[in-house]
Amino acid sequence: MIEIYTDGAASGNPGPGGYGVILRAGAHYKELSGGFRLTTNNRMELLAVIEGLKAIKKPEQHVTIYSDSKYVVDSVEKGWVFGWVKKAFKDKKNKDLWIQYLEQHKLHTIKFIWIKGHNDHPENERCDRLAVAASQNKSELAIDAFFEAERKNA
Repeated sequence: MIEIYTDGAASGNPGPGGYGVILRAGAHYKELSGGFRLTTNNRMELLAVIEGLKAIKKPEQHVTIYSDSKYVVDSVEKGWVFGWVKKAFKDKKNKDLWIQYLEQHKLHTIKFIWIKGHNDHPENERCDRLAVAASQNKSELAIDAFFEAERKNA
């Protein structure tokens, strides 16, 4: 069993953003984070999940993902994203990231658990600190190319 804890942050929404991830499997523990110069909170919440899943080395794992994002948790657990696929993501945001998520979704058995954010949950609080720190590291902010191009064309 692999546990993934995730959080995303954006200052300005859109604005500088980041994600934080904790992976835990038995005695193994790993933290991941990254930041972007212009993005949204929902994109960072979803990207945290994707990056956590990408970090799993072997396919066909049982994974529990803990997230404070109703957007991400409900989209998967209530099956909305699978309906969006059938409609080619018409009028849906973050298509690029949902497609990446679905590629990872095929590889594992995944269960999401929603946790209340900023409620003294140790792993969620740590992920929040990782996400915020990544979003504030101005010298290492990446470009969220899909988001910036989509925003420019809107």
